[in-house]
Amino acid sequence: MRLLLSAHHRYPVESGSGSGLRPKAFPSGSGGHIHDLLAQGLAELGHDVFYLLPNGSSEPLPPRVVQVSEPVTEVDVFHSLLYAQSDGNPIGESMRSRGIPWLISCHLDRKSRGLDRVPLPPYTVYVSPSLARSHGSDRFVWNGLDPDRYIFSDTKDDYLLFVSALDWAFDKGLATAFQVARRSGLRLVVAGTGRESKVIDDVVAACVAAGAECVGDVRGREKAELYAGARALLLPTRLNEGCPLVIIEALMSGTPVIASGRGGCADMVTPGVGFICETDDDYVRAVEQAADIAPAVCRRHALERYHYLRMAGDYLREYQREMETMGS
Repeated sequence: MRLLLSAHHRYPVESGSGSGLRPKAFPSGSGGHIHDLLAQGLAELGHDVFYLLPNGSSEPLPPRVVQVSEPVTEVDVFHSLLYAQSDGNPIGESMRSRGIPWLISCHLDRKSRGLDRVPLPPYTVYVSPSLARSHGSDRFVWNGLDPDRYIFSDTKDDYLLFVSALDWAFDKGLATAFQVARRSGLRLVVAGTGRESKVIDDVVAACVAAGAECVGDVRGREKAELYAGARALLLPTRLNEGCPLVIIEALMSGTPVIASGRGGCADMVTPGVGFICETDDDYVRAVEQAADIAPAVCRRHALERYHYLRMAGDYLREYQREMETMGS
């Protein structure tokens, strides 16, 4: 196939070292990172990929992925990201008017950003079954990551890990993570940054008060080592999660996940790789039992379910489905 992907970030999202405790325009960038890996995976599976990146790139794109500054119309499918505050996509509308299928990936519930949930077109693909159901759909493709970016370790250190864009860290359960770490007698390491200095300062102050360590935004090997050494990842989120990359990153590293049952977490955290909790007592018990989870099982589960090449193959089926729908 000839495929046109588009995204608003500067390629690649995962590049170089982290920003530490400095603000960042895209504190998470998870949707963009997935789109980068999708472009790479589609090319590796033998397809011609054009990547529309208005904000350019800081590194060479993968082989067979061609960066473009204007839409390429001689393609079989156009695939874009749905941003939280998106007001439409004129490129997508133009493609559909030409008879070219348009696919949209939805990574989050707008309600989790304080916005109204809006009806989305039937050619939207969500990143988990629960997110799809929230929007009245059954169409989804799990996110996938590159295992080579993570370090597998079957030995763990004496800290718990919490990773989030700090703008919504408390919505993702940071206060609960503080309590669980305190009651468990373990260090809590908090990673992530925010869009504004005040947000970062507020989280750092809360961490200091709770005896936790905020390391800011980490990337590359530093992030991989942080995941690999953690006793467990904590995600006591209150949000309707889509497919949190932090869960996949932990599992790729052989690190169990202890999470709430909100959104995609309940589908992703199976008994063999972690625990779904409701109360603080549940979380504390889960920490005590985390050592019973085999790191190799976590890694194998991630490779089977959350590999970027599996994701690319699933999207190819969605492209074919949309091409057949447009042709009927």
